[in-house]
Amino acid sequence: MRCVLLLSREEGRVVNVKEVSKSMAIPVSFLSKILQALSRKGIVRSTQGISGGYELARKPDQINLLEVIEAVQGVSAANECAVDKRRCSLSSTCVVHPVWVDLKRQVEKRLKSETFARLARKRRDSTPKRGGRLK
Repeated sequence: MRCVLLLSREEGRVVNVKEVSKSMAIPVSFLSKILQALSRKGIVRSTQGISGGYELARKPDQINLLEVIEAVQGVSAANECAVDKRRCSLSSTCVVHPVWVDLKRQVEKRLKSETFARLARKRRDSTPKRGGRLK
């Protein structure tokens, strides 16, 4: 999340992985894996070469929290049966199953509604200085 938020604040600029790593206090190797996952899902794109790095593949107002979560960790829910009722043999008779499904739906709706453009505007005042940490 913080990486996409940083790139949203730096929209239009290719940001070096080491610069992102330093400003967010995240090891380059871990950050590279996250960026690869985001790249595979079309959220960021990489540029090779001396001035290479990463930038958003789309405008920040076209990227929401849910797709970033799913790009990095896959589909998630509080309970597996909410993802796929076939994973639980009791889903068709369980009175709690609809609660899990409803919660998953509500959480996804909320995460989809929050774009990185909106988040970047909310926290512009906390943009890190070189070497600072993104909050």
